[in-house]
Amino acid sequence: MTAAARRCTIVPPFVLDRLAEQGHEAARRSLALDTLHRDNRLATALATAAPAHHLTRTIGDARHSQRLPGRTVRIEGGAATPDATVNRAYDGLGATFALYEQVYGRHSIDGAWLPLDATVHYGRDYDNAFWDGNRMVFGDGDGVIFVDFTSCLDVIGHELAHGVTQYSAGLDYQGQSGALNESLSDVFGSLVKQYAAGQSADQADWLIGAGLLAPGVHGVALRSMKDPGTAYDDERLGKDPQPAHMDDYVDTADDNGGVHINSGIPNHAFYQLATALGGSAWERAGQIWYDTVTGGTLAHDSDFTAFARATVAAGRARYDDTVANTVTAAWSEVGISTS
Repeated sequence: MTAAARRCTIVPPFVLDRLAEQGHEAARRSLALDTLHRDNRLATALATAAPAHHLTRTIGDARHSQRLPGRTVRIEGGAATPDATVNRAYDGLGATFALYEQVYGRHSIDGAWLPLDATVHYGRDYDNAFWDGNRMVFGDGDGVIFVDFTSCLDVIGHELAHGVTQYSAGLDYQGQSGALNESLSDVFGSLVKQYAAGQSADQADWLIGAGLLAPGVHGVALRSMKDPGTAYDDERLGKDPQPAHMDDYVDTADDNGGVHINSGIPNHAFYQLATALGGSAWERAGQIWYDTVTGGTLAHDSDFTAFARATVAAGRARYDDTVANTVTAAWSEVGISTS
């Protein structure tokens, strides 16, 4: 089991740690489940079912237990159910598949028609969602800090993008390579949302998890690619710690070396590129990032500079020097030189 295939959650552990320290019981239980499932994940093999050569979705219902995959409640082609959470998960898997298939010609997240499975209603008041190397798992939220995790399409896209990185680049989930791992999931999670809505780069909100925070929480999302560090500022959650520039890079041993924190830097570089190029972000900007992560040139421990240089090369290979120079300028905006 590679580091890249490890379980990756949408809510950073430092957010739940802070809530648990304040006596928030749902956060404490969520952290315990995170630890339990991470330990179990290490012994779990990847799915090996024969590919069906088309989109195949299966949604299970854990019914507030911690048992996976749960009772099957909707399969590919099945009618919508009375449970809106089930339907949102099903539709979100389909929207993510559509981006990769229709824009990049990728057959599911592994490129080989991997079935897309998900489990909803995991745990009780579970404040997270994650990709475990085989499936998406969604908590319902506690209704006080977070709402249902299927409510945000970019959250679904984010977690499934961890699968794309797992199967393509195998980036270590530690330090700068881990922050790139998280950033790639934010980038493609945002692109899933933008593609489904038909939004141009200047129309997109560039927020990750907009609508996930419960009423009364002072914030708009978990992260902002447009303006890292501004997504929330709440007495219970604290202030969004993401930097937008290398001058503010956070050197920490927590959060696997700040993977959810320093991802703000490459996130902002992508935002700068997408808005500079204009039009639909999934086209030229997204294509360059996709070519980079799937091109086989990244080392498992690539840092920001190595990744940035690879994107410049990808931009030049697919387009021209003008586009490559725009990529270089985007990285310069966040303090990273590609020369």
